[in-house]
Amino acid sequence: MSEIWKPNTVVAAIIEDNGKFLMVEETSAGNAVFNQPAGHLDEGESLLNAVVRETLEETAWHFEPEAITGIYLWPNPENECTYLRFCFCGRANTHEPDRTLDAGIIRAVWMTRDELEKNKARLRSPMVLRTIDDYLLGIRHPLNLISDLF
Repeated sequence: MSEIWKPNTVVAAIIEDNGKFLMVEETSAGNAVFNQPAGHLDEGESLLNAVVRETLEETAWHFEPEAITGIYLWPNPENECTYLRFCFCGRANTHEPDRTLDAGIIRAVWMTRDELEKNKARLRSPMVLRTIDDYLLGIRHPLNLISDLF
């Protein structure tokens, strides 16, 4: 019997404050790239808990999800992995500036949409701008779209 194919399930946070978005500069394949606070869903973890955890670990900001911006499927041609991204938007409440960030994170940084466009070659994936553009279009789905059955 052949192995069953499964996409990598990831979560991402869109946090805007006065036209700037909370981003992370991180190392990927030896390059410094920009991404939203994002990461993999852990076994037994809800999507909401995962996005709150990943945001804190990567930015030292406590995130309060308010809506789902979208669900995105992207096959990465460089590593032949497919990513299923659940993107949430919401607010950053409390900052812990002395908190150590995850390995591979260079810094958390606030950037405008234009700054991200100018750094397009340094974005981790095409999902970064797509999710921000969807957010700027006002796309919001209620959090009760997701049901945890565990």
